Amino acid sequence: MVDLPFVEGIRTELDGRYRARELALTRGRHVIRSSANAIRALHRSEWVEADAKIDEADAARDEIMAALSDQPAMVQAGFVSDAFKELAEAHITRALFRARPLPGPSDLSIDPVPWLHGLGEAVGELRRRLLDLLREGEVDEAERLLAAMDEIVDRLAEIDYPDGMTNGLRRTTDVARSLTERSRADLTATVVQERLRLRLEER
Repeated sequence: MVDLPFVEGIRTELDGRYRARELALTRGRHVIRSSANAIRALHRSEWVEADAKIDEADAARDEIMAALSDQPAMVQAGFVSDAFKELAEAHITRALFRARPLPGPSDLSIDPVPWLHGLGEAVGELRRRLLDLLREGEVDEAERLLAAMDEIVDRLAEIDYPDGMTNGLRRTTDVARSLTERSRADLTATVVQERLRLRLEER
């Protein structure tokens, strides 16, 4: 008969990992939902509502980090990274919309890789905001957002590491670059049309 006294200890360890994983999954979904709701509120200029939803997402992040304090490897798991990417996107979008300094990974208590992805995906929110501003005739603010998009793409392009380390950041960067160039074309067309309109009015 084989004596395996350590198996029970392994079961106890795996039970702990399972409980931490289930909590992280549940709270991760809450982070994603609250972050998405915050971004929707930002596009409606509902700043108080956006702040409240981001606070909810932050609280859920803290619960995840507490649950995984004894499971550091799990912090790098895809479902955790996805949730924290959405959280970073909400924080970064708010800062860019309101012309505030951007919070970094340490400010958000998250790993740099999901933060970088959140930064890249915030470009899509900037494009949506830029188009809304152009429809409202707010060209100066649209130009500020385009400048921010340019800076983000340039900075992301400097992160030149294997995709295995950055979870496919190159693709996120490529998408952000494409959105930025389309936004530049939209802004340019609007400016040209406005100049033409002013010239015609002067005649």
